[in-house]
Amino acid sequence: MPSNPVLRLLNGMHRGLIALSAGQAGWNVGGMTVLEVTTTGRKSGKDRVVFLTSPIQEGDSMLVVGSRGGDDRHPDWFLNMRRKPEVKVSAKDNSDQNMVARIATDEERDRLWPLVVEKYSGYGEYRQKTEREIPLIWLDPISQTTQDESS
Repeated sequence: MPSNPVLRLLNGMHRGLIALSAGQAGWNVGGMTVLEVTTTGRKSGKDRVVFLTSPIQEGDSMLVVGSRGGDDRHPDWFLNMRRKPEVKVSAKDNSDQNMVARIATDEERDRLWPLVVEKYSGYGEYRQKTEREIPLIWLDPISQTTQDESS
């Protein structure tokens, strides 16, 4: 698995591709929607931006996979989401959207994992490389009602 500096470089290059193409390229990789996800750093409290692929969307919810290329360590963005599940998500077809991250239930995982691997076979290879369970994370819209109740 690439080191954190390499991952940051790749994210920067992806951001550059989107900027240079005026948003016309970089939002789809291998048939998967690309999301720009902003988490809150669990240690720093600062915004942390990462580009993630979403192999499955159901309604307004989007699934992301915490594979980190099959590394034995969870990705930092996933650890940030566990600490503070409120995230901001941008995609090609919409502006920033406030969402909440939640780990898929065991039942959802049983249903979704084969679909995830069908979309990108690399996820199956990553699973074989690590002993940790690769998390599947739903990004669900925060409804206006939920926002009003929490204010």
